[in-house]
Amino acid sequence: MEKFCQSCGMPMSEEVCGTNADGSANDDYCQYCYEKGAFTAPDMSMEEMIEICVGPMVENNAEMTEEQARGMMKEFFPALKRWRV
Repeated sequence: MEKFCQSCGMPMSEEVCGTNADGSANDDYCQYCYEKGAFTAPDMSMEEMIEICVGPMVENNAEMTEEQARGMMKEFFPALKRWRV
């Protein structure tokens, strides 16, 4: 089963894993969201993260519009660990 960053939803691989405070790989978060045991943008809201991710999502999915990407992330992101209430 494919794993996704539990903050931004990016597909995960060993090359993009974030790091824990001890320098070990963190399998839950990517290097862009999590570094040295902390979120790189700790005050960011889920809505702000979605807006940041819309561009890359559309670039990587040629048939997807910004509106479709935004809608998909609004449904998917609440299930990610960082955004669960």
